[in-house]
Amino acid sequence: MHGKNCGKGAALRTGLSLAKKQGFEWAFTLDGDGQHAPEDIPAFLCCAGQTGALLVVGNRMHNARAMPWLRRQANSWMSRQLSRRAGTHLPDTQCGFRLIHLETWGRLPLHREHFEVESETLMAFLAAKCPVAFVPIRVIGRGPRSHIRPVADSWRWWRWWRATTRAWGPCKN
Repeated sequence: MHGKNCGKGAALRTGLSLAKKQGFEWAFTLDGDGQHAPEDIPAFLCCAGQTGALLVVGNRMHNARAMPWLRRQANSWMSRQLSRRAGTHLPDTQCGFRLIHLETWGRLPLHREHFEVESETLMAFLAAKCPVAFVPIRVIGRGPRSHIRPVADSWRWWRWWRATTRAWGPCKN
């Protein structure tokens, strides 16, 4: 639908908006690098049904050693920062394998167009007091090369983080 690469956040917004317009109540997102097992989908549905969560996020951290070392370190650091901000433990804030309630998603102020979209979405659900849950998922070994650009995407995430710090105030301790 996009004539050029507009970023992960823009692609997700387009896809989720289309699903919502077509009348779907829920949508799954999976990263395109082959690291997620679609066979884990029933666990998301079960979790949403049992907990009432409107956002269910995959949690790879029980098997984090299967992730590349640098990605594991960055994800852990980001998850600690967002957990402090939210005042609750968020085990895997960067996982792109998610079940999203589309009506709720459509009401949230989401603007990010790149990889920081996972953080923005999670924090927006939490800020709106929407139930969020995490479900353990498998980590599949290296598939196609990730599109993450460590320096550029980390810088972009850091700018988003600083902007939200100014908007929301300092982290909770």
